[in-house]
Order: sequence, then C-alpha cells, then structure tokens
Amino acid sequence: MAVFELWRSENWGSKNWAFSIFLSILLLHCIAIVLFTSGFLLTRTELSQFSRCSDVFESPCFRNQESGLGKCWTKPAVDRVVIIVLDALRFDFVAPSTFFEEKKPWMDKLQVLHKLTSQLGSSAKIFKAIADPPTTSLQRMKGLTTGGLPTFIDVGNSFGAPAIVEDNLIHQLVQNGKRVVMMGDDTWLQCFPHHFNKSYPFPSFNVKDLDTVDNGCTEHLFPTLYEKEWDVLIAHYLGVDHAGHIFGVDSTPMIDKLEQYNNILEKVVDVLVSQSGSGGLHENTLLLVMGDHGQTLNGDHGGGSPEEVETSIFAMSMQPPPASTELDTSYCKLDLAGREVCVDFIEQLDFAATLSALLGVPFPYGSIGRINPVLYALGPGTWNRETHIEGNCQQTDKEAWMHNYVDALCINSWQVKKYIDVYSASSVIGFSKEDLLQVTEMYTQAEKSNFNRVNDSVQYKVESCHSSVTDLKRQIDLYDKFLASVAELARTKWTEFNLEIMAIGFGFMLISIAIHFLVIKRLENLQQASSVSNGSCRMSLNAIFAYLFVAIRACSVLSNSYILEEGKVAAFLLATTAILCLRSSILNKKLLTEAIAFILLISILRFTIELGLSKQATNSSLLTVHLSWILRIDKGSSVGTYITEIVPILAMTILAYLLHKSMAHRYCPSITRYVIKGTIFSYMLIGVQWILESDLISFSHIGIKANIIPRMIYAIGVAQLLSLVLGRLVRGKNLTGWKDGILLNTVAMLSAWSSTVIVLSGKQGAFVALASIAGGWLILRLQGMEQNSNNGKYGTISLYSASVTQWSLLAACLFFGTGHWCAFDGLRYAAAFIGFDEFNLIRQAILLTIETFGFSLLLPIFGLPLLVIYNYDFNQNKHPKRLLFMQLSQVFLMYGLVTTITVTFTIICVTIQRRHLMVWGLFAPKFVFDVAGLILTDFLICAASLFIFE
Repeated sequence: MAVFELWRSENWGSKNWAFSIFLSILLLHCIAIVLFTSGFLLTRTELSQFSRCSDVFESPCFRNQESGLGKCWTKPAVDRVVIIVLDALRFDFVAPSTFFEEKKPWMDKLQVLHKLTSQLGSSAKIFKAIADPPTTSLQRMKGLTTGGLPTFIDVGNSFGAPAIVEDNLIHQLVQNGKRVVMMGDDTWLQCFPHHFNKSYPFPSFNVKDLDTVDNGCTEHLFPTLYEKEWDVLIAHYLGVDHAGHIFGVDSTPMIDKLEQYNNILEKVVDVLVSQSGSGGLHENTLLLVMGDHGQTLNGDHGGGSPEEVETSIFAMSMQPPPASTELDTSYCKLDLAGREVCVDFIEQLDFAATLSALLGVPFPYGSIGRINPVLYALGPGTWNRETHIEGNCQQTDKEAWMHNYVDALCINSWQVKKYIDVYSASSVIGFSKEDLLQVTEMYTQAEKSNFNRVNDSVQYKVESCHSSVTDLKRQIDLYDKFLASVAELARTKWTEFNLEIMAIGFGFMLISIAIHFLVIKRLENLQQASSVSNGSCRMSLNAIFAYLFVAIRACSVLSNSYILEEGKVAAFLLATTAILCLRSSILNKKLLTEAIAFILLISILRFTIELGLSKQATNSSLLTVHLSWILRIDKGSSVGTYITEIVPILAMTILAYLLHKSMAHRYCPSITRYVIKGTIFSYMLIGVQWILESDLISFSHIGIKANIIPRMIYAIGVAQLLSLVLGRLVRGKNLTGWKDGILLNTVAMLSAWSSTVIVLSGKQGAFVALASIAGGWLILRLQGMEQNSNNGKYGTISLYSASVTQWSLLAACLFFGTGHWCAFDGLRYAAAFIGFDEFNLIRQAILLTIETFGFSLLLPIFGLPLLVIYNYDFNQNKHPKRLLFMQLSQVFLMYGLVTTITVTFTIICVTIQRRHLMVWGLFAPKFVFDVAGLILTDFLICAASLFIFE
C-alpha cells in the first residue's frame, strides 16, 4: 500500500517523497541480496562427528592383519613436530632462484634451507605447496587443520576468527594426549581457544608492525625447544605478511625480514640437531617450515592467482630415512652455489591427513586429503615395519615402506569414503547420485584389489619380489585415483546452492529495476507537463549510446576475462563517450578544448588502470611510476625522488586553492564557510604529514608521532559532517536561493569528506582528487552541449543519460586507477591502520571502506547534484523549485539504475558460473564487491537526499 501511496502522492520531488523512494529501493536491494546470498554463499554443512581411535575396527584395512590391532589409525612415525609458519611465504622465497626465469632481489635469502636440502643423505625436502582459494589467513588455517575446503563465506570472519568447531588436527592431537604449544599470531587462539597447553599470542592485525609478533615468537621459541612438556610446537611469524602489505615484495623491509628468518631457522636447526642423538630430546623430531598462502608482488592475498596460491613447505627429519621411495616426483636443479636442490609438490589439502598419519592420531572427520608419500617418507617410523614376509623373498626397505604406505592409504581412503557418505546423507543437497556412484565404484575397486592382494600374499607363496612391488604400485594408484576424484568433486561441487532462494532474490532485483524505470519515466512526464518549453521525449544520439554502454558494461561481467580487465573496459567505454563529445564539439564548433582535455584525462587514467590491475606495485610506487612516466624521468634518480616528494604537496596546494576559489565570490553561511576553511586546514596538515614522512629531510628530532595528524584530520572531518547536519536541521531552508544553496551544500559535503579520503589514499590521493575534479568539471561542461544545440527539444532523461553514464564510468576508472580490483587482495589493508596501531574491528572496517570506495562511490554520489545545478535554467519552468528537485531525483535514480543493472548481471554471472573452477577465486569476490557497492550506493543516495533536498 505504501508503494501505491507514493505513486499517487502530490509531492513528487519533495524531500520526504525522495527519501521514501530511495529508502524503499535500498530495502528492496537488501532483501534481494540477502535472499540471493543465502542461496549462493552457503557454507558447506559442518558435521558434528569426530574421528576416534576405536573407529579403526570398523574399517576393512586390518581385517586380515594382526598388526592393525592395538594401535590407532596409523603407527606414530615421529615423536615431536616443530611447525614454524611464515605467513604469506611465497614459493620463490624458499626455492633457489635457478628454478625461475629471472632472479629477483628477494630470492635466495633463505640459504639455510638450500644448504640442508642439498646435503648428501639429508632427510630435508622443499615442497611447492598449492593452497585452495580464497587465500585469506583464516581459511588457510582452517583448511590446514581440517583437511577440507573452507567455503568462500568464511572470508568474512578473517578479522574476527570464530572458534573452529568441526573436527580438526589440533582437536585430534589434544584428544589423543599430544601436548600442543602455540606462539605468535593470536588467530590460533581464537580458532582453538581451549586446546593449547601453553600459548603466547600476539595481536596480528596491525600490519604496520613488522616486529612485535616475530620478536615475541623468537623470544619464546628457543627456550621452548629445550623443554620436554610438549609434543607439537607451533610458531606463527607475521613479519613477511605485514612487510608485503605495507611495502610490497620488492622492498628493503621484505629482504631484511627474510634474512632475519634465515638466521632464526639456522639457529633452530642447530638446536634440534644438537639434541637429536640417541636418547636425545629431538631424536625423532620433524621440523616443518611452511607458509599458509603466498602473496602478490604488492603484498596482497585472498584471490586465486598463482602468486597467491603457491607457497612452500620445508620438511626435515632429524634422522635420515634408509632410502628414497619409488613415489618421489621431485625435480632438481643446481642453486647459485652449485648445490643440487630438489623440489616436490604437495596440496595443502593433504597436510592434515599426512601429519595425522605421522603422529599416529585419527584423521579429522571432514578431511578429504590424501597422505603425501614424500612427506610421509620423511618420518623415520614409517620405515620401521614389523617383519612381513612375501613368500620366500627378502623384502627391501622400499618394499616394506610401500606396505606401510598402502596400509595408511587404506585407512585414509576409508575415512574419506565414510565422510562423503555421511555428508551426502546429512546435507540438504549433498553430492549427486551419479557422482557418489562414480567414486564408490573407484573405492570398491581399490578395496577389492587390496583384499585380493593381501589374501594372495597369505595363501600363496609369491616367488617374485618384483611382482610384489608391482602390485603395491598398482594398489597405490587405485587409492590415489579415488582420493583425487573426491578432491576434484569437492572443489567443483562443494557449495550447496539453493536455486529457489537465488531465483527469488534475483526476482527482487528485477522488480527494483522496474521501479527505477517507472519512477524515472513518471518524473519525466510530470516535468514535461510543467515545463514551459515542452521539450520532446525523443532520445538524443548520446543518450542512445549511453544506454548501449551501460548494457555493454553489464554484459561484460558474464565473462571471466572481462572481469579481470574490468577497469580497462570502463576506460574504453568512457573514452568512447569522450569521442562522441568531441564529435559534437566539432559539429557545434564549441567546447573543443574541453572535449580534447577529456580524452587526454581518460588516456592518463587508462595508464593508471593498466598499472593498478597489473598488481605489480604498492600505492607509493604507483605514484612514482605515474610521475616518472608523465615527466619522463628516471624514477630511481635523485631528481625523480625529489619530484615525487614535492609534486604531491603542490597538488594539495592546488586543491586548497581551487576550494578557496570556488567559494570566493559567493555568499556562504557561516557553517559552510567554516567547513571550507576546515578542509583547507586539513589539506595543510596532509602536506605537513607528507613532509614529515619525506626521505629528503629528516624530522626525527621533532618527535611528532605519525598517528597524530591523521587523527586530527579524522576529527576535523567528523566535526565538519556533524556541523553540516546540525546546521541543516537548524537552518532548514536555504537562505541563499535554491541553486546556490544546493551548490554550497554539495561543495561543503564533498570538501568535508575529501581530506579523509585523500589521507587514506596516500600521496596518490591528491592527484586522484585533481583527476576527479577535472573529470567532473569536463562532464558538466560537455553535458548540455547537445541539448543546447537543439534548442532544448530533448527531455531530461536524454539530457542526463550520457552525463550520468560518464559519471559512473569515471567513478569506476578511479576505483581501478587507485590500485583496487574486485578481489580481497585488492583491498589496501594498511589504510585501515593510518592513524592507529591497535586493532578495532569497527574503526578499521570504516576506514578501509572509505579508502576503498571513497573516490569511486562516496565523492561521486555526493557530487551528483552538480550535474543538475550546473545547467539548470530557472527561467524556463513554471515551478522551478519543484522541477529542480524532480531532476535531482531523476539523476540519483539514474545513477542507482546503472549500478543496479550491473549488479543484476553479476548475479546472472555467478548463477551461471556457480560450478566454475574460478567461482571462489574470481566470480564470488566480484559478486561481493558489487553487492557491497550497491548497498553503499543506495545508502549514500538516501543520505544525500536528506542533506540536499528541502
């Protein structure tokens, strides 16, 4: 009923009417997104069952072997495990530079690992470990300990890790009498709050702090190595991850961290080796040095690119194994010192099962990984098998080990098969009958083969040892085939999609699009009836192209290639609109300079987008590369350094001058005047901050803390916003006239937000602000050209369609041009800590949101009224105030419609691609960013309508 009342209302374009419409659309979008998300981003069903040692008697693996009785699932192969986690450890941090086409400065820093791996008779091995995306720390921790595939929605818990309640490796260790000690990243304590005998947690989210967690780890690590009261030690270092987020991979702090780690690992190995003699504390200890994920060259992670999913595991037993296995698939090369270093492969999915088998505890109930043969072989206990006679032949160590490994794979496969059967029976959807039938057939074939092999060896005397090895290899291949099929099935069909709820959510999105169209058209008709000029509703050429460009951009999200190149698509479409403006300028013989300047501006934005999407630089180096390219200077020279330090300050000076100039010849209410002056003062503070951070002059003696100025800017911004809102409530109607009042309110609101957005964006923020001002002004200048040249014969829809589309495309270009992209590794987490060292979830989330969407949503939306005010003619209308607010409503609705259409096509995309292998690495992050942008767009439009409208 409320909708019909709004439609029949006589107050179209009024403040209450506009806010009601915008709020209704916001609520409609929230309902649509909640429904669709609940059907699309469901987590997999977490079963409540836990594995127990006694479960082994239910398996078929030891039915004909007395050796299987009296032990847990596998015989313990190591007594103690030291796990050193180096967060965000790239593979090329560990492997020698000779394994790569080009040597980089950060390579070959962990020399101790190369030395240990290359020693003759060494039981050390380097693995390239492949993680499953998304590569956020919480999900990787959950995957490593549960042996499962955490689904995409767990990303939302990365800043407030909940306890892991399903069966996991840590739980199994504790339940089976293993004593676990943890130090470092406090996320472990959040995930496993009651599992550790001792814990030394340190706060993990201050990415500006490179040393606190690492120093704390080192402080407790070495004394603990000499203690007896533990079986598993976990030390989680964060320095490399934080150095990457702040400085990037190719940076001095990163290299310093790697060299520090090399010294620490060298000392750790010395301690372990010195205690590894007969009867020693570490006689049977396994050392694991591993990463949870990799990182891009600019230090981010969360997506599914090779740099992010490729990490490393270094494993070393204190006792050398008797021989190598027949299953070693490693490849070897000489390092820079001429030593042969070999590297093997492991899936992170296999880590939980492999370590469980080595420690002799049950595998986590939900594990779907397999025991990695090379890592398993590093456990000395896997080679010590009870006497097993195959006929009359004498078994070699390799054959005995293969028997051990087949037994372990048997219990591994049985556990996985049991889990997927229970999962499919317990889950709402589970796996399809065809999929279950296929994997069941593979498991049955493997079990039948194993049963026949064991019976044959017992009942018959096998004369050939080689036939036994052949049978064992065949048996291993059958189990591997089954386990690989289950993992592939889980990766492609793990998430349970509720298509009915997804369809309902999609339907609500279509309804919101229809409402946008109907209201925009209704406003057009009302304006036509009230306008003196009685312009035609016929579409202009630019408007037709604008609709085409919106459709092209929306359809582009249906392709993964275009999603990856979305910034370039937006820049291409914006450049095409600029060429149309140039055409109109040439035909009308006016504004030619503005049209050419618009094309040049887009060309510069295109270059910044190319660099930003390459993920090859941090924001500070983005600025350096931009200036080096524009000014044609060597970015490494002293002149280049000087210019990159001075030019941002000059840009801030220009911004302050433009802001002062815009208000110099206008009457400003006192509040607006103070807001403008406050912003200019904030710009000065930003300049002082950059001077203090400059490499050219040392200001360390001044003693000003780095957090003071950003906090002052935040405080000034909050005070400005509160004063504007309170002043609006007290003042009520504009005292300076409708046009000037809206203009002043808009400029004041933009200026109040701008200083915070700029300081969070770093030194590139000043240039992005200048680019947004230049782009906006050029759009304003060019938008009415076609209308004026045709004596106003086109309606308001035609007038604003092209400019609103350009406004939206410019906002998209600014998003990608500032180094963002639609993936979690596209977030600048360091920005959340500008002005603060300690972690606070709400505060850091607000700052990160402002930095991410400041130039692409916040400022463009609050600047939309300028599109109407700039060319509005009060003399051509019977009811100028009413028609002005109708046009403002139209512009806000048209901008929201563009965003809604794009998000709707994103929803279509993720629905179609929900079984695509890249769904969690690419399509789902795009969906999350788009729906978050849509909700934020609707919210900002509601806020703008309350502030702008009377």
